[in-house]
Amino acid sequence: MPVNTTTEHLIVLRGVNKSYGQPNGQQIAILENISLELRPGEIVALLGPSGSGKSTLMRMIAGLIPATQGEVIYHNRPLVGLNPGVAIVFQSFALYPWLTVLENVELGLKAKGGPSDSRREKALRMIDIIGLDGFENAYPKELSGGMRQRVGFARALAVEPELLCMDEPFSALDVLTAENLRFELLDLWLERKIPTQAILIVTHGIEEAVILADRIIVLGRNPGRIRADLPVTLPHYRDRKNPNFQALVDQVYKILTNPDLETIEPPATTTSTSTPAVAEPPKNQSLPSVRIGSIAGLLELLEDRNERDLYRLGQELQLEIDDILPIVEAAKLMNFVELVEGDISLTPIAEKFIAGGIDERKQIVRSQLLDKIRLVQQIYRLLEAKRNQRIPEELVLDILENHFSPEEAQRQLNTAIDWGRYAEIYSYDEPAGQIFLEQVAIAEP
Repeated sequence: MPVNTTTEHLIVLRGVNKSYGQPNGQQIAILENISLELRPGEIVALLGPSGSGKSTLMRMIAGLIPATQGEVIYHNRPLVGLNPGVAIVFQSFALYPWLTVLENVELGLKAKGGPSDSRREKALRMIDIIGLDGFENAYPKELSGGMRQRVGFARALAVEPELLCMDEPFSALDVLTAENLRFELLDLWLERKIPTQAILIVTHGIEEAVILADRIIVLGRNPGRIRADLPVTLPHYRDRKNPNFQALVDQVYKILTNPDLETIEPPATTTSTSTPAVAEPPKNQSLPSVRIGSIAGLLELLEDRNERDLYRLGQELQLEIDDILPIVEAAKLMNFVELVEGDISLTPIAEKFIAGGIDERKQIVRSQLLDKIRLVQQIYRLLEAKRNQRIPEELVLDILENHFSPEEAQRQLNTAIDWGRYAEIYSYDEPAGQIFLEQVAIAEP
């Protein structure tokens, strides 16, 4: 299906923010200043690291949750409540196990009302189109994962939505099933066999986004914001080995792995290319939830390999972006790696870390944590200020909850405790819920 070049918009987001209030009165920002247009005739992929608000943004477009600030415009009118033109396919299939395939597909049609004969006819037609003919009376437990997801597609498409939203619809499937279903959906879209006018897909797979999408929206995090809006002009069906395909994959990977750069989307009327600019630093340093052992493993892998392109390294190791990116972020925070144009390389301090024994590695990590990681610095200074050199973890959590949700604050604290214990900066008494300094500690460098 060709990309629509008219100025008509299905949905427009203008300066949308989303935040959640905490018991202490603080507001935790999830999404910030999101402005986005969704047009008929295009597939748009939302891509970003975990915690960037991809699913939250999709649910706001669907009207499942309201914006805190800004407007969601549907057909030139502010959206209030559920969006009648949107249907969602979920990652987890979300089928009722006590209903047959036909009954599950009919659910959305029942909610819209209408004669039962008409509902049945539409459901059966979509079951046939989506490739489930013959399984109308089967129950979900009788179906494979791929077939259950087909039921989810059929249910969403039966209501003839203008916008089909998909929240990581292939991530729960094995690789071959996901690939097959991905291209079958693309076939239906390109041959105009499904009634939807546009598709919005949340994904963490860069190749999946480049294979399917006409536009890729790259989100940053803390809080979620649009870092890039990239058009994909490659004709379908796209060849992964095509140099232009690889170049776009590399571009997206560079944006995701370099949060210090902000890609500025040029105006639609110009032909200039996107130019990188230095982004404002995140409001609060966020620690990736990874162990020091994972960071050490990455450094040792880099030492043993000539491949420095991070995307191709991830492919070689069979790691998805959400697997490798947190480890790379943590290594970068500690100044163990440098990222330039998507290529990753070891710093001199990382080379010393690799060559060192256990004690020397601990000393290097200690030095880097106390120099680079604000939360570790803060905990250490609080402990030094206490006469008994002990503080309750609730004190740190209260501070963190001014900037993070309670769940994320706990994750941040857990990571800081794990890193600090490895480097013997401080210890943790779990039964008492206290962080404390040992009587005998490694001398601070």
